[in-house]
Amino acid sequence: MKTIPDSGASVTCGRRGWAVLAVGLALVAGGRVPPVEARVVFQKYSPYHHVMVLEQGGLRILSFDGTQETRMSLRNPLQGHFEYTEFFHFGWLWNTNLNRVLMLGLGGGSAQRSFLHHYPAVTLDSVEIDPVVVQVASNYFHVAASERHRIRVDDGRTFVRRSQDTYDLIVLDAYTKHRYGSQIPQHLATREFFELAQRRLTTNGVLAYNVITTGRLGGADAGLALARTLQSVFPQVYVFRANTSLNAVLIATKDSQRWTNADLSRRATELIRGGLTPPAGLFQRLPSFHLDVPREVERAPLLTDDYAPVESLGRRRR
Repeated sequence: MKTIPDSGASVTCGRRGWAVLAVGLALVAGGRVPPVEARVVFQKYSPYHHVMVLEQGGLRILSFDGTQETRMSLRNPLQGHFEYTEFFHFGWLWNTNLNRVLMLGLGGGSAQRSFLHHYPAVTLDSVEIDPVVVQVASNYFHVAASERHRIRVDDGRTFVRRSQDTYDLIVLDAYTKHRYGSQIPQHLATREFFELAQRRLTTNGVLAYNVITTGRLGGADAGLALARTLQSVFPQVYVFRANTSLNAVLIATKDSQRWTNADLSRRATELIRGGLTPPAGLFQRLPSFHLDVPREVERAPLLTDDYAPVESLGRRRR
């Protein structure tokens, strides 16, 4: 799980395991605050990241290479998370019979923890490429394998290609490291991958994709390129932008009908009356979102296995 900070983070560890975190590990994603002390409770170099678990200001924080991936309240594990992770719950609005969910990317498991709590009938498959992250999620973030939650250590695309299962919702929240910071994995962002994912969706299936944008989803922006690429495979794509970070969640549906904010609000009311219990206040926010993909999408590159310049698209201008 990835949010974008305003600058890079540096960590220096003292003999007692205390760390001074620079701006990149600010408690408010994207905000600038003075450095504060945090206690390092775990750190290890995996084949993919420098993985750290820290405790700071009542929060437990998962960090990859100095950038926050997950936050969790120590008092209430269902609180303290990043805003955008709640947007994955909007999948219910297009698929009201949501039973099986596939999540590519585990991190500290904010989305997994929330889905398992709010929807007792839902079963999850999580795919995480880094075995150290799976260990950390279980030991420090209350997210482990169970009868309702299968965890596979695998590459996300490989899993989707080989799987014979179908899902009502597929969530992508995976990032990889490059020399400028972090980016969406190229092979999880192309038209060919989305064609594979579409085949793993049920008739009313929904795909949700977390992406870091440069602002409005405009210009040389990974979010805009992803939106165009999704539009080449799915009939409809919607945008849900976070207020507290540069994250946006793109929702792609197999339903060709275009839904308005009012349509979604009516559906949300029906679901709640029927007994659905999403995170408090989430569906009440529906009228405030600008759902349409910006017109600039026509100028964005179409990402394919042969051409997917996600590294340059994901780079922030300073």
